[in-house]
This record gives sequence, structure tokens and C-alpha cells, in this order.
Amino acid sequence: MNKLQILVVDDHALVREGLCQVLQGLDEPVDVLQAPNCACAFELAAQHPSLDLVLLDYDLPDMNGLDGLKILGQAHPELPILMLSGLVNPQMVRTALANGAAGILSKNGDSLELLSAVHLVLAGELYVPIELLACTKTRPQFTLRQGEVLALLLDGRSNKAIGEALALSDDTVKNHVTALLRAFNVNNRVQLVLAASRQGYATSSAASL
Repeated sequence: MNKLQILVVDDHALVREGLCQVLQGLDEPVDVLQAPNCACAFELAAQHPSLDLVLLDYDLPDMNGLDGLKILGQAHPELPILMLSGLVNPQMVRTALANGAAGILSKNGDSLELLSAVHLVLAGELYVPIELLACTKTRPQFTLRQGEVLALLLDGRSNKAIGEALALSDDTVKNHVTALLRAFNVNNRVQLVLAASRQGYATSSAASL
């Protein structure tokens, strides 16, 4: 069985070790890599192209976590990044999501919350602490890949056609569609297309013009 590969980036060794222990509670085997700063994280991400997830501290000694998020996102656009912070507020959530994070989690949470967040992000969804969810319901937030799926949905493409266009499996496309339904708070594809159109999201053909 292939192991999940997760990179933990935090400047405190005890925090990294604690996260490693918690991640062993996932339903499948996991290989956890550790980095004390962004520079090391960039090297490890380049050396391990099969990484499944990054847990990235919001405050790091060599670089602001948001800047690290942007650089990792540009170099590895398919790699989901879940940010961690000792203090989480609505503005931080909005900023992290706007810069490509797959979610943000308070370090004050418990292990069950961390595992739940990791499960959601690995399934292609976004994670926001429930107590902050109501404060962040502005424009729906989703990953770059989910935006590509949405554009093809607006073109009227089927899941199979979307998978062929983006070289994704049927299950992966379904996960992205499910995440989009939740992001727009709708129940089916028709409602999703209507809601996205009303908010100005473009089809893939329009986006390429």
C-alpha cells in the first residue's frame, strides 16, 4: 500500500513531533517529513514530488507563512496546503484562502479537529474552523484545480469529459464537484451552474479569451 506523504513545516521541534504523532491516527499509513523553516520546506517539496499535503505554520523565522504559501503554490499548484496558527481570526482565514491555502487551523484545536481537517483537504475540499465559517461566507473559496473543474461545468461538460480534459480520475472529479457544491452551498449541478453564473464565474472558453 502506498503511504501518504505529508510535510510538516514549523520552527518548533516539539510541535512538529506532536503533529507527526497525531497524523499517525489517519486511516492509512503516512510518511511525515519535517521542515523547521520555509527554505527547508521548498527543498523537501522539490525532492518529493509525490507529496500529498503540507501543514504550514503561519509564522516562521525565515519567511512569513503567507509568502511561503505563495511560493509553494506557484511551484506545486496541485499540492494542497493547510495552514496552522496559534491565533486564527476571520481576516487571517480570508487572506490565507485568497492566497491559495486549502484551509487554516488553530493550534489550539484538538487532534480530532486536525485529523478531520486533513481528511477534508485530502478529499479536495476547503477547511475553515466552524466558529469562523459564518464570518468568511463572502465569495466562495476553492482551489485552482476546482476552479478549472467549475469552468468546464459551466461549459456543460460531463464528469467524464472533465476528467479527460484535465487528466483526472472519475473519483477525483466527483470529489472536486462535491467540494464546489459545498462551497456554493447548493445541492446539485444545475444549482451550482446557476449560482456560479450569477456571481460572474466564466466558462473555460470565456476564461481563455
